[in-house]
Amino acid sequence: MSTDEQKVTIMLCCAAGMSTSILVKNMQAAAKDEGVNAKIFAVPAAEANEKLAQERIDCILLGPQVRYMLGSFKEKVAAQNIPVDVINMQDYGMVKGDRVLQQGLKLIK
Repeated sequence: MSTDEQKVTIMLCCAAGMSTSILVKNMQAAAKDEGVNAKIFAVPAAEANEKLAQERIDCILLGPQVRYMLGSFKEKVAAQNIPVDVINMQDYGMVKGDRVLQQGLKLIK
């Protein structure tokens, strides 16, 4: 069970959840390559509250297209101490899963 304790859960939020799915796949591949036990998934920003109620999230990364929601997300999860950041636009656009994974892991530590 110790592997479960070390699992990190990273939630990506974007406008519709579609464009981020390729990035999620690349992040999962990078996590596997780096031996990181991670659950990474994307949801439309509108469904974030549901996921927050259902799961223990270690960090939230927002797609550049919803960066304007950063303040409200930080406010929403402040009591749970969940770090929130906006994915670097270039890393997002070039679907650099390894870089975005590292961004999330830095937030968690």
